Order: sequence, then structure tokens, then C-alpha cells
Amino acid sequence: MSMMDDRPIGIDLFAGAGGMSLGFEQAGFDIAAAVEVDPIHCAIHKFNFPQTAVIPKSVVGLSALEIRLAGGIGRKQIDCVFGGPPCQGFSMIGQRVMDDPRNSLVLEFVRLVKELDARTFVFENVKGLTLGQHKKFLGELVDAFDAAGYQVRLPWNVLDAANFGVPQHRQRLILFGGRKGEVLPDYPLALTNPADGKKKMPNLVVGPTVRDAIGDLPDAEMFSSLIDDDAVRTARFGEPSRFAAEMRVTSNDAWHFGHVRKWNSQVLTSSARTEHTEISRRRFSETQVGKVEPISRLFKLPPNGLSNTLRAGTDGARGAFTSPRPIHYEHDRCITVREMARLHGFPDWFRFHATKWHGARQIGNAVPPPLARAIAGSVLKALGVSPVRPEGSLSLGEISLLTTTLASAAALFGVDAPSAKRNTKSGTKKRKQIDIERERLERSVANG
Repeated sequence: MSMMDDRPIGIDLFAGAGGMSLGFEQAGFDIAAAVEVDPIHCAIHKFNFPQTAVIPKSVVGLSALEIRLAGGIGRKQIDCVFGGPPCQGFSMIGQRVMDDPRNSLVLEFVRLVKELDARTFVFENVKGLTLGQHKKFLGELVDAFDAAGYQVRLPWNVLDAANFGVPQHRQRLILFGGRKGEVLPDYPLALTNPADGKKKMPNLVVGPTVRDAIGDLPDAEMFSSLIDDDAVRTARFGEPSRFAAEMRVTSNDAWHFGHVRKWNSQVLTSSARTEHTEISRRRFSETQVGKVEPISRLFKLPPNGLSNTLRAGTDGARGAFTSPRPIHYEHDRCITVREMARLHGFPDWFRFHATKWHGARQIGNAVPPPLARAIAGSVLKALGVSPVRPEGSLSLGEISLLTTTLASAAALFGVDAPSAKRNTKSGTKKRKQIDIERERLERSVANG
């Protein structure tokens, strides 16, 4: 199935597993290409977006021509380039922050927007860029876009996913921009009030709670097979809330304007178990909902409130610290990757790496798709484009993409494996050995 000629074209830079890609697709874009340097993230993106060209490279030195050739878009107009480059260098007081080499990826983003001659762009990043001396960085970024022939919607704004139907507070800086002369996107208006009552606005419905998001999911600990696997075909789901029904895609409308995927809705996926010690379980059970367990520092989810901001942990190059998955409000355990995905607004057909460490990291790094969908909708409105629902359906990628090691993923995409402190085992037992190592780290976190 090929891209549709009547759907706008998007390019995802720093794509990760594809939270922004999914939101933009659901809004009505076709994602022609996704650029991502981590080969394991590339594998997951390839699985979920089988018609998107995955470019397993850094943006540094990557040319617009390479992206156009990989995406098969030739000279077609690119309607939006979007992504969130890492921003780290803020210590050079008295100098141009953009000159800090740690911020080179931001300038590469600006360069590719210009070279691709995109009509619009969306730059997303952490809320911290709007605070204190970091504002200097944003000012320089606006100047860089201006020099490239693009204007930025000012004043910039921070959006909270909890205002867009996500059961989690997650604040992201969003910069909208467009070629000079184009209509600039407006910031989308909030759609929901957060379920915890914070920053309540009149005339808006209350968004989903934690229980709404994960209450219908079977308890992973009912299935011994989930000790060694991340999926089970014998699961019975409970009665879904309106939000959970959308995550389970029980109606055509739940696909929004995205491509329908062929999938088995009866399979519970991304649900590998964590083997906690009895000591950890006792601590979890004694922790009140909405509070932090004092030893592990893990947050216990409130069933009638919102999740805390889900974090990614760190990659192998920075110590490979496990994502701090919250404690379930009912079960004395950390939540599963699928439960994290629900709290982020990822539908159940969307799969993540089979290991909890990679899967949780992929969710923690992602923009919640419902927030990305609202952002993309504002871009479409500025472009004067009415979304079109595609016909037909797509088969998801090969299941082996979900179980790659760093080495095998790199080999699959024909790139060198990044240095890492994990995934060094080989042979038929490699997944089990890797999981044992990760479980040991998770237990050490849970036990203090």
C-alpha cells in the first residue's frame, strides 16, 4: 500500500518509537520518512509504520536528498517536519548558547527544515527551555529559523497532555513555525480538564483517570508465560471505559484519520512480568495511592487521578538505568509496558520492544499520541487541508523486529551498533540473559 496523493506529507526527525509519527498520522498526515539513530527504536518504528521509510542515521550530515530518496517522495511538497532534538548546553554564560556543540542537533533540525523546504515545522522539547536563562536559547533558536526563512508562532507555549485526553500530566514546549508568507498554526485549544482537577477550565469534560486507562487490562501476573514472553493469547479483558475502548480500537472512529492496522485485539501484548521480592511487594502494598514509596521512590498510581510523568530512564551509553515504572493502584507490582502505553495514549495495536527496559524507555521518550494529534490538527488547519480517511488496511511488521538486540538491530539496518553496556549476549539464550540482568537492576531499584 502506497502513500496517498491527497494526504499531506510529514517527516519525523528524532523519531524514537513513533509517538509523534502516530499522532500526525491519526490527524491525517502520511509519514514518508522517520530519522532515528538508535537501531532498536528503528526496528519498533518499522514494525508499527510498515510504509514509512526508516532512516537509521544521525541527522548530522544527513541531506534532504537522502530523505527524499528514502521516502520515495521525489520533488513532492513536504508539508511538515517535526521532532524534538536533544538540548543540553546552557552553561556558557555570556556566549551564544546555540554555539555550544551539545546543541548542534538543534541547528541540524533547522538546517533540514530549510533544505527540505517544508511548509511548516513543529519543534517539541522540555518545558525547562522556557525557564530562566534557557529562554536565551529559545531566542537564538527563533533567530536561527528567521535566518533560514521561517517564522515562529510567538509567544511560544507549553502544552500539557492531560488537557488533550491523556491520563498523565506531561508538559512539552511546542514551537510552531512556517515558511515566511505561510499561515502559522495556532496552538490547539484544550480538549479536557485533567482528572485530578488541576488547572480546571470551564465547559470542558473531565479527561480519563488511571482506572479508565488500565482498569480493563488483565493482571499480567495471572499468566506464567509472561515471565519469558511479552504477549499472551488467552487473556480476558474487562469492561472498557470510553478511553480504554478507544485504546482497544473498538470502532472505526478510534483509528481517526490513520491507516487501519491488521491485528488481533484479543492478544494482550507488551506485558512481560516483573518478579518483585516479597519485601518489595509489602512496601508497595503499604504505600498509599498518590504517594511515593520511600525506599524505591516509585509513585503509586491513584485510580481516580492521573499518572505522574512517565520517564524514559537512560540508554546504554549513560548507564542503562531502568525507567521508573509506577506502582499499580491495585496490584503490588510495577505497571507493565502495556499499562504505561495506555497511560500515554498509545492504542493496543501499537507494539514496543519485548523487553521491559527498552519498551518502557520507548514510551518514556515519546510524545503522547493524542497530544501529537492535536498539534498536527492545528498544522493541517493552517495548511488549509481537510483530512482524508485512507482506505484499506496495513499489515504490521515482522514480529522479530520486537525482539532485536542492539547488535542484531544494527545489522538489520546495516549500521554500526552504538556503544552500550547492555545487549552484549548472543545465541539462543540471549533474551533470557538480558532479561535476568534487567530484572536484577529493577529489583535493586525496588529494594533500595
